Amino acid sequence: MKAVVFERFGNPDEVLQVRDAPEPTPGKNQVRVRMRASPVNPSDLLVVRGQYGRLPSLPATPGFEGVGVIDALGGGLLKYLRGLRPGRRVAVLNGPGGNWQEKVVVSARHVVQLPDDVADEQGASFFVNPATALVMTRRVLAVPKGGWLLQTAAASALGRMIIRLGKFDGFRTINLVRRREQADELRALGADEVLSTQADDVVSKVKAFTGGEGVRYAVDAVGADTGLTAVRCMGSGGRLLVYGTLAGQPIPLDPRLLIAGQKRIEGFWLSDWVRQQGALTMLRLFRQIISLMRSGVLTTVVQAAFPLDQIREAVRLAEQPGRTGKVLLRC
Repeated sequence: MKAVVFERFGNPDEVLQVRDAPEPTPGKNQVRVRMRASPVNPSDLLVVRGQYGRLPSLPATPGFEGVGVIDALGGGLLKYLRGLRPGRRVAVLNGPGGNWQEKVVVSARHVVQLPDDVADEQGASFFVNPATALVMTRRVLAVPKGGWLLQTAAASALGRMIIRLGKFDGFRTINLVRRREQADELRALGADEVLSTQADDVVSKVKAFTGGEGVRYAVDAVGADTGLTAVRCMGSGGRLLVYGTLAGQPIPLDPRLLIAGQKRIEGFWLSDWVRQQGALTMLRLFRQIISLMRSGVLTTVVQAAFPLDQIREAVRLAEQPGRTGKVLLRC
């Protein structure tokens, strides 16, 4: 079978290659999945570069999530408790990575059965972005109806989910983007306000939107000066979740910005949050994601799909600014 492999950390365009690999055999409480598709997420590429929070032993295959069909079961009772059998279409949540290959073996706990009306394109991106959007806004920040949430990287796939989730849950969003021409598209999704970090006086406009108070809830995926702008937009008691570092640079923070009004900056990493949850919490989360996918809230726009053999073309497109959707690998 074919697998995308890297033997050293570095630029994905240089270190990723496609190889023939032996077909894996499932062990106790494991399933083997014939993969259909897997997205190229920023977190996957951070792993390849050696910049992610947890790194695999090399050589390794990337790919945290994807969709496929179970084609073999290992021993143990867990598969029966979860109703798994060959032919079941599942989302594959592969925490160590490894979905960028034709077949993968994972724990039976790491697959979620998909209903027929959830397409492969949505099932492939079932967890990373949908769960991050849902957990940050509903569970960690608990943004109330009518509250203002400010987000950076608002034109990203995850940013668009937060906009739609705001309309669904009743909170208002202030969305920061680089280019003004993205504003109309985001407003059509339900964005309440869209500001350009390059063209607008963001802080003064946010204060005007919020009656001079600033926002109490914010999420940042960029860092650097954009992250600092988010901090400066916070009001008394404001809380900022940092969940990404797209700029590759730290937030240049004056601590006095936090002292006045007792503002907080916290890190959010979905993997760590998941490790702290019980099985019932995760089951409820999976059901919520499926329901919100069916409602069109937590859906992913796909711009292009590539076969594994075109992995370098896929990662080049995935890293281009201004993309209109997610890049998938067809396995």
